[in-house]
Amino acid sequence: MTARELREKYLEFFRERGHAIIPSSSLIPENDPTVLFTTAGMHPLVPYLLGEKCPKGNRLVNVQKCIRTGDIEEVGDDTHLTFFEMLGNWSLGDYWKEDSIKWSLEFLTKELDIAVERISVTCFEGDEQNNILRDTESAEIWKSLGIPEDKIKFLGKENNWWGPAGVTGPCGPDTEIFVDGVEVWNNVFMQYNKTADGKYEPLKQKNVDTGMGLERTLMILNGQKNVFETDVFYPLMDISRGALDTRAKKIVADHIKAATFILAEGVVPGNTGRDYVLRRLIRRAVRYGADFSLAEKVIEIYKDVYPELLKNKEKILESLKTEKEKFDKTLKQGMREFNWMLKTNAGEKILPSSIVFELVTSHGFPFELVKEIAKEQGKIIEEEKFWNKMKAHQELSRTASAGMFKGGLADGGEETKKLHTATHLLRQALEIVLGEPIMQKGSNINAERLRFDFGFARKLTDEEKNKVEDLVNKKIAENLPVNKVIMKLAEAEKTGAAHTFGDKYGDEVSIYFVGDNLETAWSKEFCGGPHVENTGKLGHFKIIKEEASSAGIRRIKAILE
Repeated sequence: MTARELREKYLEFFRERGHAIIPSSSLIPENDPTVLFTTAGMHPLVPYLLGEKCPKGNRLVNVQKCIRTGDIEEVGDDTHLTFFEMLGNWSLGDYWKEDSIKWSLEFLTKELDIAVERISVTCFEGDEQNNILRDTESAEIWKSLGIPEDKIKFLGKENNWWGPAGVTGPCGPDTEIFVDGVEVWNNVFMQYNKTADGKYEPLKQKNVDTGMGLERTLMILNGQKNVFETDVFYPLMDISRGALDTRAKKIVADHIKAATFILAEGVVPGNTGRDYVLRRLIRRAVRYGADFSLAEKVIEIYKDVYPELLKNKEKILESLKTEKEKFDKTLKQGMREFNWMLKTNAGEKILPSSIVFELVTSHGFPFELVKEIAKEQGKIIEEEKFWNKMKAHQELSRTASAGMFKGGLADGGEETKKLHTATHLLRQALEIVLGEPIMQKGSNINAERLRFDFGFARKLTDEEKNKVEDLVNKKIAENLPVNKVIMKLAEAEKTGAAHTFGDKYGDEVSIYFVGDNLETAWSKEFCGGPHVENTGKLGHFKIIKEEASSAGIRRIKAILE
């Protein structure tokens, strides 16, 4: 079976069961350029999972392009990938466990003709500490559908629990489906809300969120040994340099594919955030002997499914070429730094993990290159300590990006909603005081403070900051209503509402506006929520810091007292 056939079968199967087909969202999480990548199809849907009305209805299905970098060192085995496609279907307060499980098994056994004997499942074993019961309901449904008891295992939170996305929010048990021991499908049952004090309360709106890996499923359907033998990969493997070993070919194919998709989103290689991830992927591919003609093959494979690749082909190829040239220079310059470090460590047999970490994270050296040079110098690397540092570094990055699921919100609590609403007032006040359009370049909001990044070339004066504060507090004192309207994208753009990315899910968007009506509203923006009902609930607004975030980007941190 080809990837195209699997995508079409999946979408049609759920369309026939009342699901609206929605297109893949951007790899850049909607409305928050500061966070990294979309790692699953549910991320852009969180406002609807939290109770916002979805313009497309309560049953959705799509094929979502995803980037995950947490397992980048595992790429090269049979199943780990940086870029992959996730087939997903959702129930927003509609059907529940029985239909979700029944349809999953029906799709696998009837549509894909996988023998039920090859299938095993896991369910949530329960959490006594938080008074969450063992998910016997899912297990009984599986048994009623013909899965024998010895093929059903109960596992804990580390395996069969999802969420919440931030500190608080919707979460719940999941049931995972395996074919011949390979996980292919995960059905999450969001039935709890984790509160700020760590308690789990039943959700008013129960949701189902599922994800099925396209590449892994193709591998199983075609009796292949690894995902790199599927039709979305083997053309890349065929044109990789013959001198490369199999693992190197896999890494090059994966990294060039991921880089091609990220470049198509307008990201450029750099030293921070997603720019750094892109740079690392390209440079790691170069280190393993990448041939950038692979990028053209990636575009050819996916151009009909993701037309943005062909549209940005010239820019993608030029960016890859430029980054390779920069990397060649970096290696020459970095070698001087490396040699200096080696001299300062000349009398030691062990090369400290701190030096290795700096070379990898600050100078762009692939770990394999550091290891190779160290070996040539007769030095031993503290690998375990290095990987512990890298793990902590990656965890810090994930923590910094915890707001990615809700447009920069760390949670869905009341204080966070207030600060989110205040961010709308802040953006509009900045526009009025500074006398030019203000575009959001990122946000991060928790229960204690808001952080708002925006495009502006210089530092704000004290007078300007005071005017912004006064204007925001004036609108708070006016107790203005905060309203929402759902409109067709073309109509919404005509309203003058501020927006960065528009709506990745089709031709309808939500606009939140502050005032009695949209036409005369004081502030209006494309946004997915959540917000408070009126500005009078916010309290006193105060800017605590204004600083540079990066070139041409200013950052404001503010609180509500």
